[in-house]
Amino acid sequence: MPATHHIEPTLENIRWGGFDAAFSPVETVDPGDLVVLECVSGAPDVMPPAGSGLAIPERLAAIHAAGVTRHGPHILTGPVAVKGAEPGDCLRVDIERIDLGCDWGFCGFRPLVGTLPEDFPFKRVLHIPVDRQAMTCTVPVGPGITLPLAPFFGVMGVAGPEEWGTISTKEPRAHGGNLDNKELVAGTTLYLPVFVPGANFSAGDGHGVQGDGEVCINALEICLTGHFRLGLEKGGGTRDPVLRFPRAETPTHFISMGMHEDLDLAMKQALREMIAFIVSRANLSAADAYQLCSLAVDFHVTQTVNGEKGVHGMLKKGLLF
Repeated sequence: MPATHHIEPTLENIRWGGFDAAFSPVETVDPGDLVVLECVSGAPDVMPPAGSGLAIPERLAAIHAAGVTRHGPHILTGPVAVKGAEPGDCLRVDIERIDLGCDWGFCGFRPLVGTLPEDFPFKRVLHIPVDRQAMTCTVPVGPGITLPLAPFFGVMGVAGPEEWGTISTKEPRAHGGNLDNKELVAGTTLYLPVFVPGANFSAGDGHGVQGDGEVCINALEICLTGHFRLGLEKGGGTRDPVLRFPRAETPTHFISMGMHEDLDLAMKQALREMIAFIVSRANLSAADAYQLCSLAVDFHVTQTVNGEKGVHGMLKKGLLF
């Protein structure tokens, strides 16, 4: 019977800003086990000021106080190894549930980064209250703007190849990482190629809500707890023999992804991945799939602020298979 593993964001169980095949797993689980990862977000300079009435979670405050080595921007919980995972396999991540871990989040920008750094050469951070019961947040601009929440993890990924060494969580790559794909809410599945024994899955960068593009750098950055069922498809999966880049599935759509510093090339990658996916599932040629993508697949700009920009293609289920 599958077990449940609860992993808290203690100093032993987090890595700040990096993926690395050399990071030892904090826990090893069997395929099919449920892994509950508590994740925290935010550096000291974006915390709410004293007297604001917004409390900093104890685990996050402890990480700040410890002076943890930082390789990049995001605090990750993990990595978690899956028994039997080997390079060439596919890690299936079923996102069963996402819980809010805080009553507030933040959204900000700073000089030299974001989609329009030349227009906004200064720093600004908004601390945004969250109503857990109503599942809304109120953005403190104008009269206050209330938005419905749609929580997801901006960063979900496995360790990259050993030769990559330590890589920042900023840039999404073939291993996943900072995908910032708002479609990956509870009830969806992420497929990741495995590069090292155990796969070594980590998650973090909780988002309460985000628009496609994530244009100013941040979404609603917030502490989240994710319930991930980690499955294993040997050899890349029975129906998809070669998985080179992350792929996802929602109750209504199949999703391909492309990442590149050039948005045009990110679009080409997402399109090529969708063509390959269609060909692997249907008795169609690549030319057939190319034309069907023009007729039936919606391509969205995932994010434009992480160095490697993102595009994702969405194929509605039931149209082809």
